[in-house]
Amino acid sequence: MAVKIKTQYGTIDITNEVIATVVGGAATDNYGVVGMASKNQLRDNVNDILRRENYARGVVVRQEDNGVAIDVYVIVSYGTKISEVSRNVQSKVKYNLETMLGVTANSVNVIVQGVRVLAD
Repeated sequence: MAVKIKTQYGTIDITNEVIATVVGGAATDNYGVVGMASKNQLRDNVNDILRRENYARGVVVRQEDNGVAIDVYVIVSYGTKISEVSRNVQSKVKYNLETMLGVTANSVNVIVQGVRVLAD
C-alpha cells in the first residue's frame, strides 16, 4: 500500500518502503539508538542490526483515515534511559515524516528489541 496525497496538479504516491526508510533514518539518528532491529526476529536472526537498505524490515507502516501509524523496532545502547530515548525517537520520526513527506503520523510506537553494550 501507499500513501496518496492529492494536489492541484495530480496525485503523489509514497510507498511504505520510502516511509520506512525515512523513519529508520530518523530513529537511528538519535543518541542512544544503536540501530534498527527486525520486527520478525526468529526469521531474520536475532542478533542482526539492520543496515540502511533494510530499514523496511524494522518498521511497520499502517494506513489510517487521516495519516499513518508507525511501529519502530530499535536496539538501544546500554546505560541510556530507555524511556527518554524512545520519546526522542517518537518526536523525531513524527517531525521528519511531516517535514520531508507531508505525512501525518497519528501514532509512533517504539518497540525496544534489545540493549547493546558498546565498546569505548
